[in-house]
Amino acid sequence: MKNRLIFGFHAVTSRIRHEASSVEEVYVDADRHDRRMHDLVAAAKSANVRVIQADDARLSSMVGTRRHQGVVARAGALSLARNLDELLDAIEGPPLLLVLDGITDPHNLGACLRVADGAGAHAVIAPKDRAVGLNATAAKVASGAAETVPYITVTNLARTLRELKERDIWLIGTTDDAPKTIFEADFKGPVALVMGSEGEGMRRLTRETCDLLVSVPMLGAVESLNVSVASGICLYEALRQRT
Repeated sequence: MKNRLIFGFHAVTSRIRHEASSVEEVYVDADRHDRRMHDLVAAAKSANVRVIQADDARLSSMVGTRRHQGVVARAGALSLARNLDELLDAIEGPPLLLVLDGITDPHNLGACLRVADGAGAHAVIAPKDRAVGLNATAAKVASGAAETVPYITVTNLARTLRELKERDIWLIGTTDDAPKTIFEADFKGPVALVMGSEGEGMRRLTRETCDLLVSVPMLGAVESLNVSVASGICLYEALRQRT
């Protein structure tokens, strides 16, 4: 089982809470004695996770940033569904998926996972190439959502989109020049919301594979939204319609 580093209170606490058996050890800042640190250490020890005292310099060198909040964990792979067929077969009711095409910023990926979790999306799907991958920064920004939302990477996104269509999942892509807005789209059935990168948008083949293209109304001077903000708006419109 390949280990990776996760850091920050939300990410580490969520991993211990949801799957403590995957956490090999937790490194904590020896100079932090506040209640938040006390609670995390207590949770780790209660779950029989080894706790190691470290200084700020060591923690920073481990993850390549000082924004670790004094907590770094070495953990194995999650048992969340990583196979698309396995995931879809287990979903009860109409699926709600978020597809990310060409997202290369880990902060954007982490924020997308966070809003996907909040809106009840069943998974986030992305290509293995031209995408950032679920690294430690993305997991920290996700604030625990990387532990609860399956992040499925696929070799060929266009082929995966066609497979979703074969399962009667409606592909709704977002683009600035779409004739309809998200408020005119029907999100109540099986839906995969397809988001492109900020600036370039969806790749041509991805766009052509979509069943419907919609836009997020922009009434001010700003021409576009960050992909995680746009994802949140669209996913919560889907949630509104479904509830």
